[in-house]
Amino acid sequence: MSTPLYFDAHSHLNDPQFFEDGESALSRMREASVCSVVVGTDKIMSEKAVSLANDNEGIFACIGLHPTDNNGEVWDEEFYSYLANNKKVVAIGECGLDYSRVPEEKRKEEEHRQKALFETQLEFAVSCGLPLMIHCREAHPDLLDMLHSKKREYGERLKGNIHFFSEGAETAKKYFDLDFTISFTGVITFTHDYDEAVKYAPLSMILSETDSPYVAPVPHRGRRNEPIYVQEVVKALALIRNEDPEKVRTATVENAFRAFKIV
Repeated sequence: MSTPLYFDAHSHLNDPQFFEDGESALSRMREASVCSVVVGTDKIMSEKAVSLANDNEGIFACIGLHPTDNNGEVWDEEFYSYLANNKKVVAIGECGLDYSRVPEEKRKEEEHRQKALFETQLEFAVSCGLPLMIHCREAHPDLLDMLHSKKREYGERLKGNIHFFSEGAETAKKYFDLDFTISFTGVITFTHDYDEAVKYAPLSMILSETDSPYVAPVPHRGRRNEPIYVQEVVKALALIRNEDPEKVRTATVENAFRAFKIV
């Protein structure tokens, strides 16, 4: 495929918010030369991601079970193995750990469930030769412990991206040491909380994403987010890093192609 101008590493074009006018959003992406990975969170959303990827050039799919937003599903190896055979599937997830809304009385039980589900998908990703798309909230120490352990076992076969990165430079370094990329969203256009991580990160380890339809960047706040708004994320990355916008734009596209093994 031809190289796009921008790459949105994580979007939810399969979300109900796009059901009525998804084709219009896709048309705007084509006009702006924006590619995207559409991400699954359960069976239905994973299947929709694959369908969108099959029907549209420049759209790729990520399949898997979100740690909490998964409709109570359990892992179905046969189902996801079938989807993973599709050439447009470029990652497994979004999977990971999310302790942000776990009641204290259910903490141990829920941590155990999430870790088991994540480990299953990690093993599946390695077996498929695909990277992970990781979601993590208030659980980075546990996630890093698991990744360190599995990295010793699998080495270069274990790779992935930490989506919607919202931690500091110290945590970012720990992921870079594991050869994992991190992706930033439009949040960096309206808060300076993550500037140090943006500045610290090697340019070769950064991806741009929207997580649309959520967290629209400035100047689109209050609207439904769309993959075309990844342009604002790239502009913000360049501004915060005090680097040439064209250099950052090119790098984020190249990094995504490399991270997701797109040729």
